[in-house]
Formats: sequence, structure tokens, C-alpha cells
Amino acid sequence: MLKQYGRVAVMVAMLLVCASGVAQKVLAPTPPMGWNSWDSYGLTITESQFRANVEALAKRLRPVGYQYAVVDEGWYLLNPEKSKSEAFSYRMDQFGRYEPAMNRFVSAKGSVGFKPISDYVHSKGLKFGIHIIRGVPKGAVEKNTPVAGSRFHAADVAETSDTCPWNPDNFGVRDNAAGQAWYDSLMKQYAAWGVDYIKVDCIASHPYKGDEIRMIHQAIVKSGRPIVLSLSPGPAPLDKNAEVAANAQLWRISDDVWDRWERPEGEHFPQGIKNQFAVIASWVPYVKPGNWPDADMLPVGTLGPVPGWGKPRKTRLTEDEQRTLITLWAMARSPLFVGANLTELDDQTTRLLTNREVIAMNQHGHDQRLLFQHNNLVAWTSTSGSGTRYLALFNVGDRTHRVIEPLSEFGIKTVTCGSRDLWKGSPWEKVRQIVGVIPAHGAMLLELKAEPGGH
Repeated sequence: MLKQYGRVAVMVAMLLVCASGVAQKVLAPTPPMGWNSWDSYGLTITESQFRANVEALAKRLRPVGYQYAVVDEGWYLLNPEKSKSEAFSYRMDQFGRYEPAMNRFVSAKGSVGFKPISDYVHSKGLKFGIHIIRGVPKGAVEKNTPVAGSRFHAADVAETSDTCPWNPDNFGVRDNAAGQAWYDSLMKQYAAWGVDYIKVDCIASHPYKGDEIRMIHQAIVKSGRPIVLSLSPGPAPLDKNAEVAANAQLWRISDDVWDRWERPEGEHFPQGIKNQFAVIASWVPYVKPGNWPDADMLPVGTLGPVPGWGKPRKTRLTEDEQRTLITLWAMARSPLFVGANLTELDDQTTRLLTNREVIAMNQHGHDQRLLFQHNNLVAWTSTSGSGTRYLALFNVGDRTHRVIEPLSEFGIKTVTCGSRDLWKGSPWEKVRQIVGVIPAHGAMLLELKAEPGGH
């Protein structure tokens, strides 16, 4: 009897340890990497287009760490090509929840939703994500549909005085039991579809909705599926850093970033690459495993056939500006989500996106920080997983900048050190100073290590 009791006690202890390990598991321990449909397809992406991009993602980008494939806004619209939002037609289930539009996602028959597509994504060794707008559909409120798994109806959920200023689909959700039941039903639906990543929009800024962020987080926990939560748009309020970190893994820190170097004076949209330097620096103290301030997608490559902003085009960023974009995002450990149409990915863009050394800096660097800005020269530094140092030098000016500086200028206390250029793939060399020519809007990225006898 005592032996049996002892065995039971050991089993209980093991279960408690396992449960504790599950509870302590960090979602998104490194910055998420993947592809999102918005920059190339806007509201219009179809299943065949999505699958084609997933094929390219799996073949060309997955080997270096890109793993999320995300269907962005409007997947429930039957007629996304309409120019006026009042003319949109929506597909919903009997509980007022959006379903994929079957004329665009042909495998989404009956109540299976995105399950066939998520199964396909998972079969490629990738993870599946969707975009939603916070709230409850206006159509559900009009019909007063029941909330699945609860005694509530849509009229109990909706805050009809609260609407997204730039999206007509939904009303806000009340911070009460009915509101929580609504989000519980949504996350249960998405978990059944096999969703791994949810980007929730109109919630992190204009307006910031802390109550709904909390309710969504709680609903994800209740769903039992480890779903990464991303909050949009930006800029998320810096003084809400603790609240967003407690409830989400990613949150946008600026308005949308598109393919232009600088935002014209007097304009607020879209954000330019140069404008991101100060914003990213302000959020660096809050970067940690499971919490990734998000500098937005990478608008590189082909943006089309129906980009979320502007006309179809090749990115307007020069190759130097693209290198600056990726260097800054990687150094600051921002999530890396590609906006390009991956079915038209050219070799130059592929090289920029698949530099293993740069990705290692993004995934495993630490102690990243802005070192200084001297006029148009901006210096960032971080430490690699093996203890070497990264040094990124950016020229945000409009003319070429020549760098000839002693190691001490960058906080290096040895007379010499080993250096290699990560973008050029150059071998290690012993140096006594940092020397280079940085083109306008360009970047130089070095890895540095102490040399034996270099003190």
C-alpha cells in the first residue's frame, strides 16, 4: 500500500512539473519571421494565390527561419474589389462569426473554415496566421445572432458607439461577460481551424483598446492552443508597454511602413524608413523573449498585383535603402514579415532576405542599443549568442559618408580586433580602426571579436 501511494505521489509530482513547464513556456521566444499578404494583395487574396506564396515561402525562405504564412485583412469579403465599403458583402456563420469567402477560398466549404488551408500550411513545415479587425460584425448585431457556447446574443456584446475609424466591418466589444464570451467563441473557432498567429487590427492605436486586448488574450488562453497575438496598427502608446507585454507577443510601434525613405513633412502616413530610427530606439528597452515591438513589414520586392497602398510596382526603395531597412529591423530584433509577392521573388531580394548571419543577429542577438548619432551617421550595437559584437553603421544622409574611426569610438577597448562584413560575407581580418564607405541611405554591418593579444 505504501509503495502504491509512493508511486502515485511520484506521478502527481511529475504531472505538476509538466504542468508548470507548459505554463512557463514562452510563446514566440525569438522574433517571429514570415510572410503577410497585405503588401501585395490588399483585401483581395485568393486561395490559389495564397497557396502559391506558401509554396515559395517553404522553398526559398523557410530554410533560414521564416515560418508564418498570414492571410491579412478581408478574407471574409465576397466582393473585396468594391471601391466603397458600404457595398461589401460578408460571409458569416450562424453565430455571427466571419467565415472565409467561398468564392475566394474554395476549400472553405460548410463550417470547416480555414482548416484545409492551415493543414496545407502545416504540411509544408510552416505556421498559419490570419488578420482580424477587433469587435463584433455589424451584420451579427443587426440579426442579433447567438454567441456560440453562451447565453448571450450579439446585441449584448456590441458597443455600437465604438467603431473603427478606418474599417466599416465591426462594432466594438463591451468589457463584460458577453464581450468575453464573444472573444472566447472567436478564439475557439480559430483554434479549431489550426490558426497559429492572429493579427488583430484597430486595437493598438487610433484607438488603443486595452480592455479588448486583455479579453482576446484571455480567450486565447482558454482556447488551449498556443496562438501568437500581434496587435496593430501603430504607434502603440509607449506608456502602455507593460500592458501590451502582458497580453501580446507583438505590437506595432508605428503607422504603416511602405516603400519610401522619408515621410514628407506635414504628412503622417505612411511611415518612412528614416523616420523609424527614433521610434525603434524608444522601444528597445522593452524587447525580450515573448515580447517583440514590431516595426512593421518589409516592403521589398514586387508589391502587387493589388497592394494594400498605391499601385502595383517593384519596391521604390533602392538596394541600399533595403539593406538599411533589414539591417535596422534585424539589429533591433523586430519581427521580420516579408510583404513581397513571393511568386515573383528575384535573386537580389532573396539574398537580402536570406543572409544567415543577419538573421542570426535578429534571432539571437542581445543587449541591442543605439550607440550614438553624429549628424547623419547612426551607430547601433548588440552582442551575438557566442559573445562577439555586432556593429551597424547607417548613413541617413543624402551623400556618401566615409568612416575612419578608432575602435574606441565604438566602445571597443582593445588596440586591435577581428572584423568581418556580414553583408559582403568577407573573411575575418585584424583591424585597428573601423574603415568604410557608406552610400547615401545605406548601411554597413560588421561582426567584431577580441583578438588574442589585442589588448
